[in-house]
Amino acid sequence: MTWFHNCSHLDAPFPQWHFGNVIRPVNITALPGYKIRVDYADGVSGIVDLSDSVGRGVFTPLQDEAFFKTVHVGKFGQIAWTDEIEICPDAAYLEITGQISREAVHA
Repeated sequence: MTWFHNCSHLDAPFPQWHFGNVIRPVNITALPGYKIRVDYADGVSGIVDLSDSVGRGVFTPLQDEAFFKTVHVGKFGQIAWTDEIEICPDAAYLEITGQISREAVHA
């Protein structure tokens, strides 16, 4: 199971977090090794390693490096490649800021 495609699961296991003031990414850059750098509106920046998800399920198309490099901020603030392939920016933010472990995010 991957954490990227849907954020709704965060409410159940982590009720102490409130996403009323959601911080969205302002810039996303593809990096070598199937990693992305995400810069958020509040100044937080970090790298998310997607190498363990690329090539699996909905993320199979990301194996094409040229396609992987098309990552962008989607129209709703999501980390996106297409309308069908996206990553939850809230989960990425929590991982980048250390508010949740990588293992918990990817559980």
